[in-house]
Amino acid sequence: MSSKFSGSRVVVMGLGLNGGGLEAARYLATHGAQVTVTDLRDERVLRPSIQALEDLPIRFVLGRHEIADFKSADVVVKNPAVRPDSPYLAAARRIETDISIFLQENPARLFAVTGSKGKSSTSSALYWALAALRNKTSRSQSPLFPGKAYLGGNITVSPLTFLDQLTAEDDVVLELSSWQLGDLRGRTVPVQGSEGDKSRTRALLKPRVAILTTILPDHLDRYGTMEAYVADKRVIYQGQDEQDVTIVGSDSWGRSFAMETQGRPRIYQTWGADQVRSSKELDGWLAGPQGPGMARLSDWSIAEVVPEKTLVPGIHQKQNLLACALGLLDIGISPDLVREALGTFPGIEHRLEFFFENRGIRFYNDTAATIPEAAAAAVEAFDTSPVLVTGGTDKNLDFSPLARACKKAKAVILLAGTGTDKLIPLLKAEGVSFQGPYDNLDRAVLAAISAAQRGDPVVLSPGCTSFGMFLNEFDRGNKWKEAVQRLG
Repeated sequence: MSSKFSGSRVVVMGLGLNGGGLEAARYLATHGAQVTVTDLRDERVLRPSIQALEDLPIRFVLGRHEIADFKSADVVVKNPAVRPDSPYLAAARRIETDISIFLQENPARLFAVTGSKGKSSTSSALYWALAALRNKTSRSQSPLFPGKAYLGGNITVSPLTFLDQLTAEDDVVLELSSWQLGDLRGRTVPVQGSEGDKSRTRALLKPRVAILTTILPDHLDRYGTMEAYVADKRVIYQGQDEQDVTIVGSDSWGRSFAMETQGRPRIYQTWGADQVRSSKELDGWLAGPQGPGMARLSDWSIAEVVPEKTLVPGIHQKQNLLACALGLLDIGISPDLVREALGTFPGIEHRLEFFFENRGIRFYNDTAATIPEAAAAAVEAFDTSPVLVTGGTDKNLDFSPLARACKKAKAVILLAGTGTDKLIPLLKAEGVSFQGPYDNLDRAVLAAISAAQRGDPVVLSPGCTSFGMFLNEFDRGNKWKEAVQRLG
């Protein structure tokens, strides 16, 4: 299979275990590139990814990077976690990511989602609705919508896995992290049909619908300040124009996005934001903590677009669905179809995922809650006070919101880590008792089971990164589920 990468010498920097580096290597090798994969981790850790590529002519440099590979490469494809100031990247002639390669070739309509909390649930719900709508038929039994829907990006599915299948009738939803967005800053491509005028360009990232979920402190160990962190988030809408829509929350960050974007801003209720005075200021809002989601339509009428009862618990889930609804309305989907599609969204793995019940105790996996505010929201999501398993490695974050929320938990079980070390004195100051910290997951699971009674939810919602005890957050969630099913 030939492509513009055919014969190119390509270095994939960061193989990883979550699909991005692996799929970049696979895509480039199958499109004729001479691929070298390099990663600081060794073959033992990376074995699953290496085995997935064993049928391709790929050279591996593991446990180290070699500067000569970067100097001789035509293209270096970096993992988002690699810092832009890496000396190896400084030696590269051209730097790409799996996202930038995808965007250069993508023919489909694009939806992009970012934020600190809720972006995976929002991306998945949007994809769910777009796919569900394609299963609907008109009275003539013809599909209401042509093409297919696809989901990729930070949600651990590289869009390179489906790039070759895409057509102009398809829809692609990309979840984008701040690191992935930062890698796209300033990138442009020629405007389609302007071959005679090379000066006409547009931003590489130009989503028809851009959604920004709640912004909270995150990754400050890398960025240092909230302003630097949010600056990368802003990249999601910087290539938009009046044909596009930018959907933002009603908090102060969301308001600043709405003022800055060249797309058409649509504001949805961020629960508890000081700026929310009445629904008259908003394009979408929740009719009370337990109420449905409402939206103002283009003719200024009001319609219910998120049902009162959703399959995933919590007010924050309804908030995410409301943001999706505004995007679906903007591309012409009727309110009734929007409400029906979003009302059937079952949630996603690792985000308040219900996975097991025994003796009337329900167990949830919320390992993707990697900041304190997300774990605090998990406590609030249940009608009954949960047994909370929390803690882990710090990212230079403030654990006060989690400590306050822990007062509402039935019991608090701590996993060991630097973040937990910061949380413990805050729990003591709040008068919250706890068990642990445990550096053994089985012991933490047994403590949680002992603390729970029939009717109680037990939820792993760490509020921290996973490194130390686990390979990554998904490894943490999978090991939690395995241990609960084995010991519960």
